[in-house]
Amino acid sequence: MDSNPEGGTARRPKRAKLRLPLKITSISWSDLAHTLGPILLASGLAIWLALHFVRPMPPHTLIMSGGPKGSSFETAAERYRAILAENGIDLKIVPSAGSLQNLDRLSDPHSHYDIALVQAGITETGTKKQGVNTENLVSLGSMFYQPLTVFYRGRRRISRLSQLTGKRIAIGKQGSGTRLLALALLGGNGIGTQGPTQVLDLDGDAARKALVDGQVDAIFLTGDSTAPATIRAMLHTRGVRMFDFPQADAYARLFPYLHELEIPAGTFDLGANLPRKPLTLLAPAVELIAHSDLHPALCDLLIEAAQQVHNRATRLQRAHEFPNTFTYTFPLDSEAASFYKSGGGSVAYRYLPFRLASLVTRIAAVLVPIIVILIPGLRYLPNLYAWRVNSRIHRRYGELMALERQSLQSLTPERRDALLERLDEIERSVILRKIPGSHAEQLYQLREHIRFVRRNLNRSGPRSSPEAQPAET
Repeated sequence: MDSNPEGGTARRPKRAKLRLPLKITSISWSDLAHTLGPILLASGLAIWLALHFVRPMPPHTLIMSGGPKGSSFETAAERYRAILAENGIDLKIVPSAGSLQNLDRLSDPHSHYDIALVQAGITETGTKKQGVNTENLVSLGSMFYQPLTVFYRGRRRISRLSQLTGKRIAIGKQGSGTRLLALALLGGNGIGTQGPTQVLDLDGDAARKALVDGQVDAIFLTGDSTAPATIRAMLHTRGVRMFDFPQADAYARLFPYLHELEIPAGTFDLGANLPRKPLTLLAPAVELIAHSDLHPALCDLLIEAAQQVHNRATRLQRAHEFPNTFTYTFPLDSEAASFYKSGGGSVAYRYLPFRLASLVTRIAAVLVPIIVILIPGLRYLPNLYAWRVNSRIHRRYGELMALERQSLQSLTPERRDALLERLDEIERSVILRKIPGSHAEQLYQLREHIRFVRRNLNRSGPRSSPEAQPAET
């Protein structure tokens, strides 16, 4: 019954009761899809990213630019080849004239060379003028020293290279690493090719013979021209002296690619005690250079091979001194940096054959997202599913509470009818939406609360007089 504003009462027509069958199902496929979908999507994305960033299987063949016949470059390359062959990698070695040609081959975008040994400092002394692009090249570390030795004739010992001004100096052939290094050091002492000093394109045996015969006053030798037997023979030659670098620390600062080498007395001949007193030499290191897109697994394998080849003690280095990353003139490859930092490659490559380790690494790239995302997601799927269904019921409770707060205000018949209609919409949406049987009890409780609010609305009427309104507090 509703109150009439004029004091009478009028009977309102009864509202039709909402009678719709509840859609109780064993499972809500829509909620399941909305819950499971993000988990599967995140897992698929993680697997795709893993496969995208994990490189494919490494190639079976590498091409290396080697060195002159019989050189230390060629010897090291042959030892690399034997070690790589044990792991199913075929290393093809192409002879070269030395560091400069190796660098030219690697920097050529149309060549197919993958790796090469290059003397440190070549980029500073030789490639700037030739326009060689080395942006795509990285270092796998320094492999060994390539000492510089300077021999000269004279009764008096000299202590500075500047004292060779005006002399005849053999500095190596055009384009050789020896010549580039000699010109850099002589230039640092104010000696150029234009002036009283005569520089000759002689190296190796030709340079040594010219010095012994008195045709030149000094010679610069590096690399294979400075083998211990050669140095011993030169030290035994009457009238020939070996240059000591007392300013070695200053040279190393001015030319960062150079290292100081302390040579103890008797190093080259214990019986004759040659040299008779400790000497200090300068030596650039030789780096193993590769393209920046070298497969990470091959990077690890090459460094492992280098460790077997170069870690022994010699007259010029201590055991396990090489390979290292103390100095490098090319950017250090990220995989190589990780290898040196951790002391080895990944666990798979340490304990499994190379090819099997490559396969395991790729499988792990797929399994990790599954273990980290998919399995935990499926484990918590029931809780997420229940949360989703509960959140829908709780959302209806929120709408019901808001409607009930509105019913406490002064209501006109039209406003009450609007609230009742909204209440019917809430109940209709609850009934028509499929609800899993596990949540049927909560659903019926919600419908009972809807009926409670409906009864209160049906009992209430508009309060037009002041007496009918609740007192303000």
